[in-house]
Amino acid sequence: MGENGRRAPRSRPGVTRYWWPALLAVITLSVGVALVWRGEAPPAAPAISSSPAADSTTARRETRPTLDPARFVGKAAATHRIARESPDVLDQLYCYCACDKHQGHKSLLSCFTDGHAAT
Repeated sequence: MGENGRRAPRSRPGVTRYWWPALLAVITLSVGVALVWRGEAPPAAPAISSSPAADSTTARRETRPTLDPARFVGKAAATHRIARESPDVLDQLYCYCACDKHQGHKSLLSCFTDGHAAT
């Protein structure tokens, strides 16, 4: 309250509440338009390919064959079937269960060579 007992005048509620998000949106939009206008695009992620051309240039780390999918049921059989169909893709992926430290695995494909993926 003011000195004479009246409330101080308030600013418009919609203007003061939304000026930060509006400013952030304008800056973000400006930077995006500037990058597109200059012709710069964000770097594309490298594609993982299992084509014969890609297979001939990279050597696989895991050389053991995958286990037969017929030994498993359900989702374990399906994943072993996928591992058998595309071993080059799985050999490029890292397994996050730390089996490389404890079981000597070289890649995610290694999990499908000794039954580790079924547990």
